[in-house]
Amino acid sequence: MSNSFANEVIGIKNLIINKELKKYDSLTFLDTKNNRLSLSDYRGKLVLINFWATWCAPCKEEMPSLDLLQTNENLGNLKIFPINVGKDDIEKASNFFQNLGIKNLNLYFDTPVTLAKKFGLRGIPTSILFDKNGFEFARIIGSINFEDKKFIEWLSNYN
Repeated sequence: MSNSFANEVIGIKNLIINKELKKYDSLTFLDTKNNRLSLSDYRGKLVLINFWATWCAPCKEEMPSLDLLQTNENLGNLKIFPINVGKDDIEKASNFFQNLGIKNLNLYFDTPVTLAKKFGLRGIPTSILFDKNGFEFARIIGSINFEDKKFIEWLSNYN
């Protein structure tokens, strides 16, 4: 574990808060029409980027709760970007969402530059949380239940 991460939040599995905020330059990813989106366009919002793939069982397990998190009334300023890093095509990724009943999230894909490398991901699922100023303040390494009350209470402090 890198020294840039603090201890896990008590009672919230896999959540690691950064000791120092991290700033990244030009974080971009693609939507289903191959349009390039930039994280900097979402300043002023609390942003959660979730890295996943169709073949990842823990990703499949947590995706429905991530879908519900997007509609949580206590987190109205939250924007979630589930980014497929499994090199799945749009049809396969869309079927994955459809089979799980995902209604509140859109599909996004990693750019050839690969955000996964930029963030030094060691596995998926991994979720990275950015504050309203675009700084990374926490990561979830592995899967969690995004509907967990402790997690929602903690996250609402950043909303």
